[in-house]
Amino acid sequence: MHLRHRHHTILLFLTTLACLSACKDKQDQDALFEQISSKDSGVEFVNKVENTEDFNIFSYRNFYNGGGAAIGDVNNDGLSDIYLTSNMGENKLFLNKGNFKFEDITQQAGVAGTGFWSTGVVMVDINADGLLDIFVCNAGYDKDKKPVKELFINQGNQNGVPTFVEKAAEYGLDEDGYTTHAAFFDYDLDGDLDCYILNNSFMPVNTLNYSNNRELYAEDWPVRDFLKGGGDKLFRNDNGKFVDVTRQANIYGSLIGFGLGITVGDVNGDNWPDLYVSNDFFERDYLYINQKDGTFKEEIENWISHMSHASMGADMADINNDGYPEIFTTEMLPGDETRLKTTTLFENYNVYQLKQERGFYHQYMQNCLQLNNKDKTFSEIAFYSGVAATDWSWGALMFDMDNDGYRDIYVCNGIYKDVTDQDFIDFFADEVVQKMALTGQKEQINEVLNKMPSNPLVNKAFRNRGDLTFEDAGMKWGFTTPSFSNGAAYGDLDNDGDLDLVINNVNQEAMLYKNHSTEKNGNHHLTIQLKGKGQNTFAIGSQVSVYQGKEQKKFQLIPSRGFQSSVDYKMVFGLGQDTKIDSIVVIWPDRTKTVQMQAAIDTTLLISWETAGQTLAGNIFDINAPKNILLHEIPSGMEQHKEDNFIDFYQENLTFHMLSREGPKAAVADVNGDKREDVYVGGATGQGGQLYLQTAAGTFSRSDRATFDRDTMYEDTAVLFFDADKDGDQDLFVGSGGNEQPLNSRFMINRLYINDGKGHFTLNESAIPLNGFNTSVAVAMDYNNDGNLDLFVGSRSVPGKYGVPPRHFLYRNDGRGNFSDVSNDVSPDLQRLGMVTDATLANVTGDATPELVIVGEWRNPIIFEIRNGKFTSVSSSLNFYSGWWNCVQADDVDGDGDQDLILGNRGENFYFSGNREQPSKLWISDFDQNGTVEKIITRRINDKDMPVPMKKDLTGQIPSLKKKNLKHVDYAQKSIQELFTPEVMKKAIAMEGSYFQSAVALNDGNGQFRMLPLPREVQFSCVCGIWCGDLNQDGKNDLILAGNDDGFIPQFSKLDASFGHVLINRGDGTYDRIDNRNSGFSVRGDVKSIKEIRIKGNPFVLATVNNQKPRLYQLK
Repeated sequence: MHLRHRHHTILLFLTTLACLSACKDKQDQDALFEQISSKDSGVEFVNKVENTEDFNIFSYRNFYNGGGAAIGDVNNDGLSDIYLTSNMGENKLFLNKGNFKFEDITQQAGVAGTGFWSTGVVMVDINADGLLDIFVCNAGYDKDKKPVKELFINQGNQNGVPTFVEKAAEYGLDEDGYTTHAAFFDYDLDGDLDCYILNNSFMPVNTLNYSNNRELYAEDWPVRDFLKGGGDKLFRNDNGKFVDVTRQANIYGSLIGFGLGITVGDVNGDNWPDLYVSNDFFERDYLYINQKDGTFKEEIENWISHMSHASMGADMADINNDGYPEIFTTEMLPGDETRLKTTTLFENYNVYQLKQERGFYHQYMQNCLQLNNKDKTFSEIAFYSGVAATDWSWGALMFDMDNDGYRDIYVCNGIYKDVTDQDFIDFFADEVVQKMALTGQKEQINEVLNKMPSNPLVNKAFRNRGDLTFEDAGMKWGFTTPSFSNGAAYGDLDNDGDLDLVINNVNQEAMLYKNHSTEKNGNHHLTIQLKGKGQNTFAIGSQVSVYQGKEQKKFQLIPSRGFQSSVDYKMVFGLGQDTKIDSIVVIWPDRTKTVQMQAAIDTTLLISWETAGQTLAGNIFDINAPKNILLHEIPSGMEQHKEDNFIDFYQENLTFHMLSREGPKAAVADVNGDKREDVYVGGATGQGGQLYLQTAAGTFSRSDRATFDRDTMYEDTAVLFFDADKDGDQDLFVGSGGNEQPLNSRFMINRLYINDGKGHFTLNESAIPLNGFNTSVAVAMDYNNDGNLDLFVGSRSVPGKYGVPPRHFLYRNDGRGNFSDVSNDVSPDLQRLGMVTDATLANVTGDATPELVIVGEWRNPIIFEIRNGKFTSVSSSLNFYSGWWNCVQADDVDGDGDQDLILGNRGENFYFSGNREQPSKLWISDFDQNGTVEKIITRRINDKDMPVPMKKDLTGQIPSLKKKNLKHVDYAQKSIQELFTPEVMKKAIAMEGSYFQSAVALNDGNGQFRMLPLPREVQFSCVCGIWCGDLNQDGKNDLILAGNDDGFIPQFSKLDASFGHVLINRGDGTYDRIDNRNSGFSVRGDVKSIKEIRIKGNPFVLATVNNQKPRLYQLK
């Protein structure tokens, strides 16, 4: 029996192995890309890097940055060839012999190079003879040799093999900086190719002390000469000789620039080339806008709200086929939980704030995908799109990998030694130091490196779904080989109409992938080759658009892309299943145009510059200028809100979200009886609130300064006009809040200002009972039908204790403006609301009286029915939608006669998310029982509640965890339930986040609502202000929304991708979004409220913005 059982087990095991093998074979057969072995292809190349005592990862921080790749047809036989650079060995050129067979012709061609440390490579016809030359960048540090660049000039074919002669010095391109990459383009449109040299500073970062010496050029630094090899350079081509014009062109050439990526493209639509420079880990990136006079202007802070911290590779291309380019940069944020918690160290807020003060702007550890808003701004949407985290990433390439008509994203990642492995740093590094202290002997470099982890990673391939989101399709597409990849280039190596891929790895064979899209998915293509003229024979800088229906597939011919690499000059446009091309437009480098109507699909089309007409292409921003703008901004004449400098994170450990910056809020009413609406705007701590009276001229004049300036010690977080004392005028309730003062502080009391009927206010200090919480909202209602307006006052938080449920209040009015707290008598359920952010009265049940609808953070919207002076919660399908709700408005969205709800949420462009099956959670408890309440966020991974804080942050706050002596790798595997005992967890309060989209809740009656997400652009950030009204006079109420929130720790980046939204109601609960440039509504910053106000009888909306002046817009 026992033997029979063993025999059965062995058979089962073998059967399983066979099934697994068959499944893998099937997967390989179905894969879009096939990895071609070096034995079959002949592309035998390893970028071998070995540490030595004199030169290693500790002496040269870019030791594992790897080499580049270039694709181009160097012998003009119609087949694209491959060049790969090596750091410590010979570079190699592989001649394409057809059918994915390549021959190593390095020696015959004379292009092995003599540089010690080759990095980037570009194939470019520098002398306009129709033959591609090869420009090789060099870096590294060799005390006996400068890393001069090498320019291999193509001499033509000898016996079918091209030969080259090195002539960098002759052309003036033997620059000797520590160069990462270079780009050739015609920046001054004089007809020849100029050159941008991207250098990486050799300066030790710890010597810079966060000094911003951006405008100090490398040669002017008071440091030793070998350190002056940094600083970017721009060279102008003057009749074949390259001249350094860095200073006169306004290009930064400082040693604080750690350049890792140079990307060329037309960012502002004027058909002149602009530049995006990716800088590593210290200096911010640069966006140079071409001024068309031989100079550039660095404008990144005008265009982009935040960027990658350690920007590496980058690319620029149109991902949504609207004709405007996006920008993608790579960073080091891992997507895998274990990698995240063992290799990542986020910047703390102290450093982040210091860098803001020093002018280094907003930099975060994440890939960034900058979506072009077509109005000279970008919205960063990488988390929304699903491409924010690809680990230690280098090459970034945006190309259509499956020919479906949308550009996908390929990312090379991996570093040969995990130099940021936290366990290595914490344990082994300490051990080395102790050993050296005891023995006095220096540890051998190889002994140290052998203990440093080395983990190859699988490169990432993201399939563009066509809706600004991407699917991680790498494994499915055939990218299954773990590697340490750096440079990569794409090109159609077999002329079959799809783009193949070559990848340069560290200490591993280069990888060559054949694309099988053409034969496997049935998508069509069009290959376009351009024939240039004059000194630009390959027409570098040309912009090609293929029009199909409403879509414009656009690409700019710039070979330097990704990381240290150069792509093929043949442009392959995927067409999907569409068999018709309406037209093709080429905008040549001199801005002339060629227009070709229709073209055959699945062919190669050669277009010559000579076919261009005389008409110059216009600026796309001007051509597509809006015509029927719905809103027009006018100056508000109001003062700037001035946020105080309090930082929650310094006072409250483990908190991740600042609640001290919730203002300003605004309220609108006619306070002086002149039939004109006036405005009160709340002030921050140290700034009094402002009452603005509307004049007959439609302007605003500040009033009652003395009254409100006496109360500058308060932070105004909720404002409401209502008639508190039944005298027929509008009194003013102002809620106090913030996070700086302790619970029940006298600076946290709510205030009631009584109106004398003429718009003059007096504080009634005894009208409102002591509150002491962080007030968020006040709603006036007559809950007991006695004819007096009572108040519901919701609280955002307990000051200094994020997540701890605060009290909420129902104040009964005695009719003379004196209020008493009746919360516990009228509705004990009010105390179970958690962190309330907003509330409104709305008749959502269809009875005779309105209900109170309340929203909050880490909770679902809740409805309270008000009957016989009591509040009772209504059972509702909204109970299943817990989120970070910021605001709520009621309106009949779908015209069926009942009240629906418009709900502003956090959005989906964030570090973590959640759904009903896999919710994120906030746990509140005294986890180490030391009298201090902690809060821990978890996200659901593999059915476990995994803590979001890093080990250092959590153990720093909860010392009991330190005693467990957890390694980072151990911590990365543990759920919160495994970190703490069941007894501790039973005492914890757990709140969930399972739905983060801003949405419309359509009322189906009987407490049932259908949740319809608002348009995708709304989900790029939070919504904190809502206006409902008919913008286009079609009888249906439309929406104006705005938000943003920059109050997060650096780990979470910030919500800043919204510039406001105008949504036109379709009448069925869905909306069409109008671009900001067409709507006229665009607000940059953290909008806290939107209010309607009538000025001289005309409707306007007023948007209040944290730390800015209020913005006023007239409606059409």
